[in-house]
Amino acid sequence: MSNDLRAPRLLITGATVVDGTETPSFTADVLVDGDRVAAVGGDLGARDADRVIDAAGLVLAPGFIDMHAHSDLQVFLNPEHPSRLTQGVTTEVIGQDGLSYAPVTDETLSVLRRKIAGWNTDPDDFDFPWRSVADYLDVIDRGVATNLAYLAPHGTIRALARGWNTGVATDDEIDQMARILDRALEEGAVGLSTGLTYTPAMYAERGELVRLCQVVARRGGFFSPHHRSYGAGALDAYREMVEVTSAAGCALHLSHAAMNFRPNAGKGQELLALLAEAAAGGADISLDTYPYLPGATTLSAILPSWAGAGDTDEIIARLRDPDALARIHEHLEVTGSDGCHGVVAEWDTIEISSVGNPALADRVGRTIAQVATETGREPFDVCIQQLVDDRLATGILQHVGHEGNVRAIMTHPWHTGGSDGLLIGAKPHPRGFGTFARYLGRYCRELGIFSLEECVGHLTGRAARRLRLVDRGLVREGYGADLVLFDPDTVADRATFDAPRQPAAGFHHVLVRGQLALDDGHLTGARSGRALRRTDEGVR
Repeated sequence: MSNDLRAPRLLITGATVVDGTETPSFTADVLVDGDRVAAVGGDLGARDADRVIDAAGLVLAPGFIDMHAHSDLQVFLNPEHPSRLTQGVTTEVIGQDGLSYAPVTDETLSVLRRKIAGWNTDPDDFDFPWRSVADYLDVIDRGVATNLAYLAPHGTIRALARGWNTGVATDDEIDQMARILDRALEEGAVGLSTGLTYTPAMYAERGELVRLCQVVARRGGFFSPHHRSYGAGALDAYREMVEVTSAAGCALHLSHAAMNFRPNAGKGQELLALLAEAAAGGADISLDTYPYLPGATTLSAILPSWAGAGDTDEIIARLRDPDALARIHEHLEVTGSDGCHGVVAEWDTIEISSVGNPALADRVGRTIAQVATETGREPFDVCIQQLVDDRLATGILQHVGHEGNVRAIMTHPWHTGGSDGLLIGAKPHPRGFGTFARYLGRYCRELGIFSLEECVGHLTGRAARRLRLVDRGLVREGYGADLVLFDPDTVADRATFDAPRQPAAGFHHVLVRGQLALDDGHLTGARSGRALRRTDEGVR
C-alpha cells in the first residue's frame, strides 16, 4: 500500500471507549477524519463517512505504546511488522540498551552491525542509508508500519568518542560524547539509553553518566538505562541510576525493570520501596516491564566486560587464548560475571533462541546444559565453541524471572508496557508478539491485577506522558488517530516459546495516523507510521 494514500473518513459506532486517562469507560461514536480524531460523542450519525465500523461489544482504546522495542531494523526488513500491529501497538520507542544504528561512522557501523546481530540480524543486502540521527528519522518518514521515537544510544555514541575500548573516558572524550548527544537530541531523539552490562557502555563511570544526563535534562528528555545488574547487585544498580539522574536533574525511565536470578526471589517489594523513597524526595521516575519470566539477550553478553571489548575478531581471539579462557571460566563459573549481572552462569537456564550460522540451527530451543549433555562436553566449553562458531551472533533466552516480582513491579504508579521484543531467529521470545495482549488477557481479565481502564492507561496514557507526546496516547478530539479496537472477552496472547510468532487473539482493527493497518484482523500493508521527534514543546 502506498504511504501517500489518503486516510478515509471513518466512523466507529457504539464503541466502549477506554480513553487512556484511567477514568471510567463510556459508550460513544468516534469520527476519524484524515489522521485525526475529529469527534467523540453520542450518536454522530453518518457524518459523510467513507466507512462505518460497528464496534458494539468492542473496546476502542488509544494505540498501545511499546516503551522498549527493538524494531530498529525490522521496520525496514519486515515492513508489514506483524508483531506490533496484531497486538495493537502503534508507537514504539527504539534505540534501546545503548546500542543502535545512529549516529555512526562507516567504521563504527561495521563493528556495531556484528555486535548486535543477535538482536537485529546483520543483513548483507541492506545499505544502511544514514549516518546521523536526523538521517535515520528521515528514512523512517518515508513510511513504516508504526510511529517510532528514538533514544540516542550511549554505547554507540561512546564508540564515536573512544572506540570500543575498555577503560575510563577522559574529560575531553566525555565532552565529545556530550556534544554528539546534544546534536542527536536537537535532531529529534527523545532521550538517552544505555546498556551498562554491554560493551562499551559498561566501562562508563558515574561521572560520565551524570554529564550526559545533564545534556538530556537541558533538552527535556529522559534517561532510559539498562543498568549494571538485574541479578546479584540489582538494588545497588537501581540506586545508582536514581543517584545519577538526581545529580543531573534528569527524568529517569527504568528499562525492563525486573528483579531476576536466584538471589532476587521475592525481592520485588524492596525495589518498589527504593523507588517510592526516591519519588518522595522529588525524583521523576517511571519504568516499563514485560509480563513474562524469561529474559532475552545475546550469548556474548554474559562474558565478563574485559573479554567483550573490541570488535568481533578481537573477542574471538580471546576465546581461543588459553590464558584468557581460564579467566573467563573463573568469572562464568566461580566468581560471577559482570556481563551476567554478577552471578555465575546457570547453564540450565540459558536457552539458544537464534543463530547466525545455519550449521548450528539444530541447537535452537535447547539449553547450553542440554547441548553439553548430548555432546558429552562441559557446558562452559559448549558456550565458548558456540560463540566462536557463530561469530557471536547467538541469541538466548534466560529463564531467570520470578512471578511474584513481575506482578509486584507492574503495580508501580508509573509503570508502562515494554515488550523488549527481539524479533529474529527461529525461536525468539514470545513477548515480541504477545506482551500487550498478555497484559489485557492474563493480568487484567483473568488475574484482576488492574481494571481495564487502568491496564489501558499503563499501555497508553502513562507512556505518552513520559514521552511528552503533544497530541497522541489518548482517545480525544483533535488527537492523532492511533487507535485499536479489541474484544475484551477474547483478547489473549497466543505466542508461546514453541510457537513464538503466533498473533494475538481478539484484535479487530488498528489505525496508525488514521489509516487501517489491521482491518478485521488482517494486515493491510499500510505504511502510515512516521518518526516522532523531540521538540522544545514536546514530542510530535
